[in-house]
Formats: sequence, structure tokens, C-alpha cells
Amino acid sequence: MKMNRGIAKRALGLGLAIVMALSVTACGKKQSGEPGAAGGQQEQSGGGQQVQAAGGEKIVNVGVTDTLNTLNPLLMDGGEINKYATGLMFLPLMELDSDLQFEGMLADSITAEDEHNFLVHIDESATWSDGKPVTADDVIYTALRLTSPVIGNPAMMYYVFVGVGDEGYTEKGADHVEGITKVDDKTVRFTTKDPMSLVTFQNSYARYLMTLPKHVIEGIAEEDLKSNEWFNHPDVVSGPFRVTDFDKDHYISYEANKDYWKGAPKIDRLNIKIVEGSQLYAGLKSGEIDVTQNTMSAIPMEDYESIEALENVTPVYGDPVTNQSVFIQTANVPDPRVRQAMLCAIDRNRILDQLMKGHGEVIDGFLSSASPYFDASITPVSYDPERAKALLAEAGWDSGKTLKFYVNSGDSTFINAASVIAAQWAEVGIKADIQTVDFATLMATATSRDYDVLAVQYTYAPVDPYADINWLINMEDSWTSYVNADVNDALSKVQVTNDTAETAKLYSIVDKKVQEDVPMFSAYVISSLGAVNKRLTGVQPSVYGFFNHVEQWDVK
Repeated sequence: MKMNRGIAKRALGLGLAIVMALSVTACGKKQSGEPGAAGGQQEQSGGGQQVQAAGGEKIVNVGVTDTLNTLNPLLMDGGEINKYATGLMFLPLMELDSDLQFEGMLADSITAEDEHNFLVHIDESATWSDGKPVTADDVIYTALRLTSPVIGNPAMMYYVFVGVGDEGYTEKGADHVEGITKVDDKTVRFTTKDPMSLVTFQNSYARYLMTLPKHVIEGIAEEDLKSNEWFNHPDVVSGPFRVTDFDKDHYISYEANKDYWKGAPKIDRLNIKIVEGSQLYAGLKSGEIDVTQNTMSAIPMEDYESIEALENVTPVYGDPVTNQSVFIQTANVPDPRVRQAMLCAIDRNRILDQLMKGHGEVIDGFLSSASPYFDASITPVSYDPERAKALLAEAGWDSGKTLKFYVNSGDSTFINAASVIAAQWAEVGIKADIQTVDFATLMATATSRDYDVLAVQYTYAPVDPYADINWLINMEDSWTSYVNADVNDALSKVQVTNDTAETAKLYSIVDKKVQEDVPMFSAYVISSLGAVNKRLTGVQPSVYGFFNHVEQWDVK
């Protein structure tokens, strides 16, 4: 099945955790009383830790390095901050918890009737903040709008459902989706065109469908749903918080939904402060930032030891899930022997130890040890420059050729790693010209495929990496232009099995083939650092499930 541009963007959204240290506008010091300003909301104790604001309000500040794109569930693109910032108001159907288990959020169960039909049951207790129940009609209304060509969201991949066109849209003016139907007031059936595993349905769709209140917004003209002011200050929500103010480059401020059906939040206000990575350490030290999350908060590696030494903070390392992936455009480097040489010419363990201080692991392929499908028997290709030289000689490599090697200018750690990689390639006769570009340019370059090598931090969802892998190495117009019959066969079978052991065998086939043909490789997989101020309780930084029980967060 060919991936169209919209599907490609959605696959990208699934995986690109946007954890790379993006170059974002620095968060200037706020004036007292300004939304998002710590000074206007909280006083500082002598030790720098925050205390309750005047009037006894409990306020928590989360520091992130991603900039916000939207708070509108109809415009979701898969970027983490968009997903989580919006999910605080409009719960997804399901979410992964910190143990990579699916946990009901708005739904209390999702079951597979067969390989095409999935039943979503909404929690009987689920209500909107105005007291009205959340119903199947709300879910169906939201799904219909997500498939609307008028709204035109290219990222949600709803083309998989019966009644939705291959571009992901219904006919203009459609009043229903044939494959998304009401069973009863609390149950919706989703019907897919092709076989799909329950895991894929939950991870790719249930986690990204954030239900809207039909009874509140159905009167808004469809063409106005993308820009209506209601989405910036929604007065009816299903989640624990509602937005009071935001600046997409600097902050998002929330107040507690005291009528939250899972229980009123213990804290009164929550702020997401958008800063540069270099500001996180200072914010944690002063208490202006209470907590950072392992993927949305890109702490520079050079600050890890300093944060570990803070007395007011508990550091928490996440599972190794963020892959520093290096993609090779096989149309430009077609000989697998050259690509193999590129891999064995790199001392990845040295890079991990020296630049990452050992916080991570070296693997071959896509899946890290955090995945239930990880094959520990696959031994990563070792550093062997003499073998690299032999492979290049065998392939008749032109040592005068220079590879264009694109990296993210906001990822200072990998810029250093890229310099090491290029130097080690030069030692075996491979020239590389490193191009450091901002993230937007990097993604545009990836789409154009006008490069030889491109590196980016990419999180392959440990429980369901199918969409990303299928896009990246099983499509002729993908980032790698790599297609292989064995890979295609294995990935096709992944979609029709719910057996973990069988799925692991199929992904092992893929990773072994990637190790053999090297359309991509992992420079390293990061165990990223999160941190939480000791004044907080019920807060645990984690790669997944960070906000699942935010209503239980509290201040000592």
C-alpha cells in the first residue's frame, strides 16, 4: 500500500517525538502577574524552591523545549506537546502508561471483534464539565470532522476506515462515516478496510482521537472549526484542566477543572513553560520549573550531571526509546556494501560513552530493549575500520565522492557525534560534508530526499512501531527509498497478529534485514533525563503516561 503525503506526515508524527533540542525563541523573563510568569503566581523561598502562591493556590510549572502548534483536537499532527497539551482538556480514548500498557482515558475498554472491527466503549462515568454525559455521538461527531476535506487535516490517517477516501477524507458535506458507527449511547464501532491489529488501532487511533463536545460546538460552521476562538478558551472539557491563556512559543496556562469526572485535581493551576534546553537546569535549580518530562524536555547532555547534583530535585532516567536514527538515501548510495562500510567504520560505543555518558544503548535496526518485541540475540555491528575499507574496495567506492550529511542544528549533542562519525568515515575513505540546518529545514530536506545521509532523533513507539517502520523502509518514496520483499512480508503479517511472540519474530526479521542492508542505522538510543522537584507528590517523569493521573499531582 503506497503511503500518500498525508499518511507520511502522520507516520512522522507517530514517531518523531520532537524531542530534539529545537532552536526555539527564548522565554524572556515575564513581568509579575503576566500569564505564565512564575513571579506573578508564586513566591520564592530562601532556598529557591517554590511555595504555594498567595491565597493558598497550588501551582506546578512543567518545563518543555517544544513549541506549541495547536490546541485544537481537529488539527492534531502527532507532535507530542500538541497531543499532551490538548489532552489535558480533551481526553484521548486510550493512552499508554509508564509500563507501556494501554490505559483507558475516556474509554474504559477497546476490543477487537475481528481483524476489521473494533468496539470502543466510553466510560459510563465520563461527563463533560457542564455535567452532560460523554456519548458515542460525541466520538462520531469528532471522527467525522477529522475526515472532513473542509478542515483538511492531512495527518490523522483515517483513510484506513470504510467510507473514507484514500487521501483520508470523506466527501464534502458528508453527514456520517460508513465505518464509524454508533452501537449504543456509550459504544462506537470502527471498521477498517484492511486487517489491523488491536495494538495498532489503540496506538495509532485511540491515542490520537480527542473527543469534542458535540452539543457545544455543532452549531459552529464547519469552515470555522479550524480558527474559532472557542478552541483557545474552551468552556466545556472532559479532562482535568482547561486553558486560561497561552503563547505558542512561551507558555500554556491552565486552571483545574473542579468538575473533572475522575476527581478534582489537587493542584489549582498548571503551567507549561516553553524554554530553550539550556534554561532547564537553571529553572530546576531556582524552582521556577518544577518538573521536566523525558521527551518534551530536551535537557542538554552537558547539564545531566549538574541536574543530578541538585538537592531540591529527583532525577529520573527514562527507558531507551529515543533513537538517534541515521537514514541513508539508498537511491544515492545504492550499494549495500558501501552502507555496511559506513556502519562498521563508526565506533558507536565510544560515542555513547563519551558524549552520552553511557545513558543509552547501541542497537541495530529500530527496536530498543524498551520494546516487548526486542530481539536481544541481534549483536550490533562492531567497530571494524579494516572491514570497512575492504567493503569499500570490493564495491569500487569512489573516494572522491562527498556525501551530504544533514543534521539538526538544535541538537548540540549529535552535532558533536556527527563530527566524530565524519572523522571516522574519513579514516576509511568516505568524505562527508555536514550540513547543520534547523528542524523545519531538516524535515523539508527529508521529504525532498535531496541528501545522502540525514540524522534525526526518532521515537519508534515500543508497542507499535509498524507505521514508522513501514513508511521509512518499505516505500519507494520514503526517506530511504528502500524496499525489500522480506521486510514487506514481515510487516504485512504484523498487521494481522495480536500474538506478542509472533510479532517479535516478525520485527526481528525486519531488524536483521536492516542490519544486513543498512538503509538506516542507530547511532545510539537515548535514555533521556527527566527531573521533578521534591516538593511535589504523585509526579513521576516518564516517557509515556506522564499526564495520565495529573489530577493526583500535589504540592507538599
